[in-house]
Amino acid sequence: MTVIGVIGAGVMGVGVAQNLAATGHDVVLVDKDERTLADALATIRHNTRMSRLMGGPALDPDEVLSRITTAVGAAGAAKADLVIENVTENWDVKREVYETLDAECGPGTVFVVNTSAIPITKVGAVTGRPDRVIGVHFMNPVPAKPVVELIPGFHTSQETIERTEALLSAMGKKAVRVKDSSGFVSNRVLMLTVNEAAYLVHEGVADAASVDEVFRGCFGHPMGPLETADLIGVDTILYSVEVLYEHYADSKYRPCPLLKQMTDAGLHGRKSGRGFYTYDSN
Repeated sequence: MTVIGVIGAGVMGVGVAQNLAATGHDVVLVDKDERTLADALATIRHNTRMSRLMGGPALDPDEVLSRITTAVGAAGAAKADLVIENVTENWDVKREVYETLDAECGPGTVFVVNTSAIPITKVGAVTGRPDRVIGVHFMNPVPAKPVVELIPGFHTSQETIERTEALLSAMGKKAVRVKDSSGFVSNRVLMLTVNEAAYLVHEGVADAASVDEVFRGCFGHPMGPLETADLIGVDTILYSVEVLYEHYADSKYRPCPLLKQMTDAGLHGRKSGRGFYTYDSN
């Protein structure tokens, strides 16, 4: 593979692009406006500069950034050998992205769906290449997380699986293969936990800090569920729970009203500066 397209320059797209470039891959990072792309490059420069201090490898920011070009619009990924999509967990948005990519990219291009809950077979069905569509659920922050979920869809070919596994290995990732079921393994469990933790705050049982302290102190978790929600993005948590609720039609996935209110208010967690906690903008 000579060029990897990364669609979406938000938190996950930035992490994927950085991880790819740091492991020697040429990347075209795509979003819908120049400002978002400029901010993404600035974030990657900061993150690579701080990598060693945060427990990662020593990286040269200029060398990493030299492997990343940017483009506005999905047509920018037309020449990519493989595309990793990282847009919001909203089916209408994702469907439009894949319809555009399918028209712009060559017939051999593999589409990797970075999703928390949307079934891969559903994504493949809106393209003319369902055999070359596969899911990879990257964890946040991407460069620091060594394990991903690998999710073949119903039509995904063995060649696509092998190409994707080879790329993930080159990125330093261990791929755990799971079946195509909404939420897969991690988010069938995690989203329920975070959603229920949000209910505890919503109902006044405990504040966010107390909920997280119980999980850290009693179970040895490095982060509590609501700290995790802020890291992932409160809006992303809500959209993922809504996908699970719609897919399984099971009341246990009913989204907490507090998540909806926070999302509407722009309290999306670390990326917005405030979620269940408030963060220093510096």
